[in-house]
Amino acid sequence: MNLSNIRAPKKATANKKRVGRGMGSGMGKTSTRGHKGQRSRSGSRMMRGFEGGQMPLHRRMPKRGFTNIFRQEFSIVNLEKLAALGETTITPDVLRKAGVIKGKHPVKVLGDGELTGALTVHAHKFSKSAQEKITKAGGKFEVL
Repeated sequence: MNLSNIRAPKKATANKKRVGRGMGSGMGKTSTRGHKGQRSRSGSRMMRGFEGGQMPLHRRMPKRGFTNIFRQEFSIVNLEKLAALGETTITPDVLRKAGVIKGKHPVKVLGDGELTGALTVHAHKFSKSAQEKITKAGGKFEVL
């Protein structure tokens, strides 16, 4: 393909439909709006999803689930990130300064990755695998 055989897509060059320009155009008189009725009036707009008075689809569908107001959001950190920091004592403040976590959510440590050295990790929550790997590497974990 090169510049000599590029063409406009089909109907890209068609003229805009000009309604209300006389009987000869085929779109005169009612300007393609039909006779009477709500859609024929100027300035008429129905709400989105209006189906002519029939119960709209979004109201016919059943409601599902709920929002748990007691849900606790955590900033999640994996062990491989902790090992990459090169610190021996790790707290949420150290993680924020290093850019590993953002925001003020409590920290949860997950057990993805391997630890080579002993670390002392302070966090709000630990997964079982993270606890096992930290103690196996000779480190300690403390729940805040």
